[in-house]
Amino acid sequence: MALSLLAERYRVDLAGLQATCEANYARLMRLLPGMRERPALRRLALSAGDATLAVLALKVTEAGPYTSTVEVREEPGLSWLPAPSLEVRVYHDARMAEVTGAEHCRRLQPRYGYPNAAMHQPDEKSQLNLFLGEWLAHYLNCGHLAENPVDHSVVRR
Repeated sequence: MALSLLAERYRVDLAGLQATCEANYARLMRLLPGMRERPALRRLALSAGDATLAVLALKVTEAGPYTSTVEVREEPGLSWLPAPSLEVRVYHDARMAEVTGAEHCRRLQPRYGYPNAAMHQPDEKSQLNLFLGEWLAHYLNCGHLAENPVDHSVVRR
């Protein structure tokens, strides 16, 4: 049988994506339990002894009864390593949280053709949602609360 020159087209694993988004919702609600009722900013730190290795900042930028938007970013720590930043849309009625934007891409598509001008992977959105889950799980398991500066820039709907 002859080998096909065309690779099989990427198909979104909807059930897998939903499971990831449900798990991310549960993690975010553990980290920001009151995000629906009041503006929230929480900083979590990873430390080794007295040294802070990294700080994760979770900031609710929009809050509403059914949806919220959360900025999840790592505060710059190492000058040679870019700090990741994700925009996460939280759907309280569906109990799901999905990555809707990243520092390199404002609006994520569920699937990208490959190759493409922006060099997105075909499953970029799925990869970012999995990354968010691993990132939040790591801070839940190993992090601790850091000092929170006062921030009143949350948009209430």
